[in-house]
Amino acid sequence: MNDPKPVARTLFGLRKLPARYAGFVMPLLLSILMTCIVSLISTFKGIGWVPGFWQLWLGAWAVSWLVAFPTLLVALPLVRKLTAAVVDTNG
Repeated sequence: MNDPKPVARTLFGLRKLPARYAGFVMPLLLSILMTCIVSLISTFKGIGWVPGFWQLWLGAWAVSWLVAFPTLLVALPLVRKLTAAVVDTNG
């Protein structure tokens, strides 16, 4: 019998995206993670633990992400080429 192939699911139970979306999803996730961490540290260094810290940080993170995500989309092809120029993938 021809059993249908099981649908691949993500950690959250959602259907996985096709491989062609990897070039969009990877910079999206990377920009979320990096801007979250960097803006948290920058906000803390700038103002310390003050009342309303989390709201201030969230605003800083949102602005950071709005800049970082399109920047990653544009810069990633260049970064891949530069990486290939300095990394020996044959050894």
